Amino acid sequence: MHEITAIVLTHNESIHLRRCLSALQQVAARICVVDSFSSDDTEQIAREMGADFFQNPWKNHATQFNWALNHCNVSTPWVMRVDADEYPEPALVASIKAFVQNPGPCNAALLKRKIVFLGQPIKHGFFYPSLNLRLWRTGQGEVEQRWMDEHVVVQNACTRVLEGDLADENLNDLSWWSSKHVGYAMREVYDIVASEQARDSADAGPRPSGPARLKRWVKAHVYSRLPGGLRGLLYFLYRYVLGMGFLDGKAGFYFHFLQAFWYRVLVDANLYELQKQARDRKTTPLALLKERGVL
Repeated sequence: MHEITAIVLTHNESIHLRRCLSALQQVAARICVVDSFSSDDTEQIAREMGADFFQNPWKNHATQFNWALNHCNVSTPWVMRVDADEYPEPALVASIKAFVQNPGPCNAALLKRKIVFLGQPIKHGFFYPSLNLRLWRTGQGEVEQRWMDEHVVVQNACTRVLEGDLADENLNDLSWWSSKHVGYAMREVYDIVASEQARDSADAGPRPSGPARLKRWVKAHVYSRLPGGLRGLLYFLYRYVLGMGFLDGKAGFYFHFLQAFWYRVLVDANLYELQKQARDRKTTPLALLKERGVL
């Protein structure tokens, strides 16, 4: 109970925050809520539940979380990253307590993230368990600078997979989910362009370890070489048929279709649009994004 500081980033998260903090209180000695100027009662809930409350302007998840690491005066041996719409289930709570008491040589832990969509846990489609490095020794990790799919990077990481699930259950409606992914799609385009620049650079920066590194390699060297637009369909079939995503029921169909097909095609469409705009202006996508102040 006196080993972990949990950091939660928020913006208008009153619908989730009480659930998240209640679960974290079972494992964390200190909870820091880092808010990007919410207009709802996020601050009131955080303070009522004993969390330390900070505010900082938003750029992206990576920048905000690294700001938190540098400004929240973390003094516990361990740091934990949890999103406001996530919460550790009882089995994971027990595993975290046991791990920090006896980590052995490990300086980080991988948690099993479980998506709950329209009330249905997504357990198929090669989507579960999604292993994420979310718990690490203080001072040994930071979040890599990316617009999307950012991971915690721990140098010389020795990790252990903990039993139990970190549930990711967003309570907003499907319109909210869709709007969020419209924004995500453009941010992923930023990362695609930035990654092309990094591959041409002598120093591409630190990389995540374990499952996250493998997933990113497949995405960069296999998925990205498939035809744009078509690859979204192939990815959906890979998850829904080969990965037996159909076993997730009706809610699972909507999730796999929207997340694996609709979203992936939207990313490709945004990338195509950016490339066309760059060609029309006789420049490059990278130069165009730099001109817009994105990169």
